[in-house]
Amino acid sequence: MAIAIVDYGMGNLHSVSKAVERLGYKPLVTGEREEILAADGIILPGVGAFGDAMEQLRETSLDAVMKEAAASGKPLLGICLGMQLLFSQSEEHGKNEGLNILPGSVVRFPGGDYKVPHMGWNSLQFKNPEHPLFAGLEEGHVYFVHSYHVLPEVQADLLAVTDYGQPVTAIVGRGSVYGMQFHPEKSGELGMSLLRNFLALTARD
Repeated sequence: MAIAIVDYGMGNLHSVSKAVERLGYKPLVTGEREEILAADGIILPGVGAFGDAMEQLRETSLDAVMKEAAASGKPLLGICLGMQLLFSQSEEHGKNEGLNILPGSVVRFPGGDYKVPHMGWNSLQFKNPEHPLFAGLEEGHVYFVHSYHVLPEVQADLLAVTDYGQPVTAIVGRGSVYGMQFHPEKSGELGMSLLRNFLALTARD
């Protein structure tokens, strides 16, 4: 099974590619529309600022490819900033429009009694334990690094949260589109198991 890892100049491509390979799938790092849409599944990674990432996606026309892929029903996973890009807008460095595949906004942590960015290991709480993404798994800790977090408009899209001064969106999903705010490839056994379960969805009809 071939998994396209979208290359738009702002992703943690190497670590994600190695994780996919370790799980027995063929990673294809690419920015080509035809290769992305022909893959069995798609991963949109991301490191950096929301506005810069969207500008890169637009300049390479990959914004349209991501929307096309989502509409096709092909399994799509956004990781970290890649998850945030799936949503409608972000307030990072001014208002920026996102891919608008999922409705919601990306906002900054208010800070105060806790440090920003949210960095380190924190526990997941599954909102929908029966979801296929959580098959065979128990709640545990994963690794976060982020200063902004997602406020989804539709609560049914919220699959898991963590706590950092408030409930924080950790995993989202609707249909074949998923997002993980943390880095599954850097989150030990639980992270790799979540990634494995996503990749298993690519084998479904």
